[in-house]
Formats: sequence, structure tokens, C-alpha cells
Amino acid sequence: MFFGTKAFAGSFMPIQGSTFAASVDSLYKFLVYASLISCALVIGGMIFFAIKYRRKTNDDKTAYITHNSTLEFIWSFVPFVIFMIVFGWSWYVYLQIRVVPKGAFEINVVGQKWNWDFIYKSGRKSSGEMYAPAGEPIKLILSSRDVIHSFYIPAFRNKQDAVPGMYTQMWFNAPKPGSYQVFCTEYCGEGHSSMLAKIHVLPKDKFEEWLRNDPYKGMNLVQVGLKLFDSRCTACHSVSEENKVGPGFKGLFGKKRDFADGTSLLADENYIRESMMMPAKKVVKGFSNVMTSFQGQLSEQEVLGVIEYIKSLQ
Repeated sequence: MFFGTKAFAGSFMPIQGSTFAASVDSLYKFLVYASLISCALVIGGMIFFAIKYRRKTNDDKTAYITHNSTLEFIWSFVPFVIFMIVFGWSWYVYLQIRVVPKGAFEINVVGQKWNWDFIYKSGRKSSGEMYAPAGEPIKLILSSRDVIHSFYIPAFRNKQDAVPGMYTQMWFNAPKPGSYQVFCTEYCGEGHSSMLAKIHVLPKDKFEEWLRNDPYKGMNLVQVGLKLFDSRCTACHSVSEENKVGPGFKGLFGKKRDFADGTSLLADENYIRESMMMPAKKVVKGFSNVMTSFQGQLSEQEVLGVIEYIKSLQ
């Protein structure tokens, strides 16, 4: 499993992090081996007969052959049996993946350009990092605030689109504690490759403790802002003057900002807040209007933390 940033796998497949990962791998291996054997028989047979029965002289003539009922039955029936085995096996694995067990622990997953937010029934929120108890079925309810994203966990062998305007769902049961990588596999714009997250599977007592604790306990506002920046802003902004999808934050506070509509103002606390809540209202000249609003997603402590963190980058 994943520990920190290192991963170890015993085969060419990713590690098996969920209860149904082994079933998916077994089906995949069967398909690969069956395809290799079929390829060897068909292509190998073609090469063998092309060499064995190649024309040696201009007088060579192939004998007239009508058909062989036994051979025709075998090459039709054997693939049919293999296809039916694959169908039944695939349907069984599909049901394992798609049917959510009753009483599963629910977590809401919200995608937006370009990060993942996780919302728990207790009211606890996290961004870029999901926490879940080990050995329990976890139901993910997915949605999107902007475009279609796709929540993919290779170690769990599961993937589901997050679609704006509707809810989709997926589930997993990770029996062992560890950290697992999440990717977005639906191209969603410039920051698509940076739309990453981690799933931290914890022992149940550790998870319950995490669920109760304040994530910003003992932090000052600058530290709160740094934590939020690292989880939600790095795909589009830098802490230097380097411009990415959006402008760099270093030296931004108190600096004159020129906007696409020809207006300008000095970047103060109100400007930073407005840029987070209503980013389309003042688009900086030279940049596209692609930022998603954080309205209703951040607590007052988090908003103030971001402001103080940007102010500290002078």
C-alpha cells in the first residue's frame, strides 16, 4: 500500500487496496492470458501454414477442400464458452463494485477546478485529503461545481465521474490502513494534471479521533492560510511572483491590480475576499476567467487565514 509518497507492488498491477481489487485483477489477468494464447494460436497458425504450404513451384495447386464440421464447431464453440465465462465473471465483479452495502459510511466528494473537497456528516471538511476508517464500507457521493471530473483510485480499482448538476456514487472497503493516491481522469482544463488527492485509511479509533479534532487547533491565521493554500491553491497559484493559471501571490497585497475591463485598484483585504467569493467580478488583465467561487466552502477562519498568508508573502 501507499505509505507517504512511496508505493510497493508485487506485480505489474497497482497494489490491491480494496476488498474487490483482487477480483478485478484476476479477471484482468485471465483476459490478458486468454488474449495472448488466442493471439499465439491465430498468428502462429497463420505463420506455420504460410511456411509449410507455401508454393514451391508454379505447378503447385491446392487441393479442393469443402469444409470440416468438427473443426468449424470447435473454433466457434470454444470462443463462445470463453466469452460466456468472461461475461458471467465480469458481471459478478461489476456487482461487487457497483452495489453499495447497506449502512456504509457516507462521505460527500465535490470536484472543482482543480481540487477535491470532502464533506462528512459530522460537519467536518477536508480538502485534498480524505480520511476513512479501515475495514468498513465507505460510500462516496460525488458531484461537481463546474465541469465533469473523474475520481479514480488505482489501488482500489474503482473510478466514477463527478458530474455538475447531479450526484453519482461509488464505494470501497479498504481493509488495511495506508495512504492511497487519487487522480482526476477526465480532462478538465489547464490544471487537470495537478488535480490530485490522497485517501488516508486509518484504524477506526484513529479515524474517530480525527473526525472530532479541529484541523486548525493551535495554528495562527498565517499557518491556517498556508495549510489551505497547500491543499487548494497550488494548482493555479504560486507563492512567488511566477504566474501559473492565476497570478503569483508574492508581493500581491497592496499592489495595483489592472483588470480586463480597464479598471484597477490596490489589492487589500476586501479585494482578496472578493476574489475568493466572486472571482468573475474582477478578472486580472492577462488571465482567463476560470476560477471557481469558494462561496459557502470556507469558514471565516479560513478566509482570514488566506488573507493573512498572502499579506505575509512580501
